[in-house]
Amino acid sequence: MRALLFAPALLAGLLSLTGCEIDDFGSFGRYSKDFHESHALKAGGRLSIETFNGSVELSGWDQEMVDISGTKVGPSPQAADDLKIQTDSSPDSLSIRAVRPSERRGNWGVRFVVKMPRRAVLDLIKTSNGQIHIMDGTGPGRFRSSNGAIRIEGFEGSVDAQTSNGPVELADVKGEVVARTSNGRIHADNLSGALQANTSNGGITANLAASVATDRPLHLETSNSGVDITLPAKFNNDVRISTSNGPITLHIPSELNARVQARTNNASINSDFEVRMQGEFNKNHMDGMIGTGGPLFDLSTSNGGIRLLKM
Repeated sequence: MRALLFAPALLAGLLSLTGCEIDDFGSFGRYSKDFHESHALKAGGRLSIETFNGSVELSGWDQEMVDISGTKVGPSPQAADDLKIQTDSSPDSLSIRAVRPSERRGNWGVRFVVKMPRRAVLDLIKTSNGQIHIMDGTGPGRFRSSNGAIRIEGFEGSVDAQTSNGPVELADVKGEVVARTSNGRIHADNLSGALQANTSNGGITANLAASVATDRPLHLETSNSGVDITLPAKFNNDVRISTSNGPITLHIPSELNARVQARTNNASINSDFEVRMQGEFNKNHMDGMIGTGGPLFDLSTSNGGIRLLKM
């Protein structure tokens, strides 16, 4: 009987907590305050956003206006309300920064959801403990996070994306990409440009578009995972791939010409192509040419196999 009498009181307490302390940042003991503002920005204008302990989501629209919806979070209703958002605005440039309070105790953070001109240039998008999601936009763009994913879609221009403990994912990017993370994978789909990717504990996969036009090599490094790359027709750039505890797989158009230097310690090398040997050749080492030779494919792993697959 005591349990039956206790249950309604417990339920009432939980409901009261739900009404005042639970928000979409996902923890108890924090209070939230929504805010909204808008600023004029020309197409091609420069946009920067810096925040902390919150995500940033940006998407393009056909207006010369930046529309900002956000949520501030603090350890009390007044603290959340008092969090400052600094804005420096002109028709050609907009900078938005969430100011971290001097009082570090308690849970604080600011999340942004932003609509921007499709051709806005994203100078710097930066957060901590939150993800960054970009849809549309123009580079050169710099993206920084910690403990959060970075996702970029439909972007034109160069990308410099760095995070830790989260993945970097790119789709339909037209420009050179530098992507770095630890404890997360790097994935690029339909990338038109060079890729430099580095991760410690995650795999790297990439599908390069047929319109790739760059003089820079494809340079990929990881450990404790594999690398899987699909090259487009008429690809004519060097490829450098290094990993320690994972396999390397290249999907190569049948008409491609290249020179291959491949090394592995504790696995084998397999090729769908006829390789004309120029140096050492055994199950762990290959030095030769595919077709008439061409760009250098430099492939190295310790505890994984290497496969050259014909498309």
